[in-house]
Amino acid sequence: MAKTFQAGDTLVVTRAVDKYRPYYYAAVSGDFNPIHLDPDVGRQAGLGGNILHGMCTMAFATEAVQQYLEEPSRLKAIKVRFSRPVPIGETLTFTVRVTRVEGGRVHGEVAAQDSKGQDVLKGAAFEAEA
Repeated sequence: MAKTFQAGDTLVVTRAVDKYRPYYYAAVSGDFNPIHLDPDVGRQAGLGGNILHGMCTMAFATEAVQQYLEEPSRLKAIKVRFSRPVPIGETLTFTVRVTRVEGGRVHGEVAAQDSKGQDVLKGAAFEAEA
């Protein structure tokens, strides 16, 4: 049976940012910026330690949307604005919510919060085939 979509549909996904995540992401992305890999450099930069790559946070958000859609190829566009660095060891909660379905398209938003309830993404939105 084909999945149906409607405004108000919501999916919540939680992701832990383990200490190895920045190394895995650096290996596949080629982004070896030391603020992501070295806690001392992160502290010197005023970040309190090393932080997750922003694009890894975006990848987690994309994965949450694709999980909701059930078929990854339905996703046609996603945009985000990073609003807060994500420290290593943090747990992120992604909330995917459909805002409207029209013209064969699903439109929605993705919220991402840290364990303190602070937004780490703002204005995140997606468009997909229904």
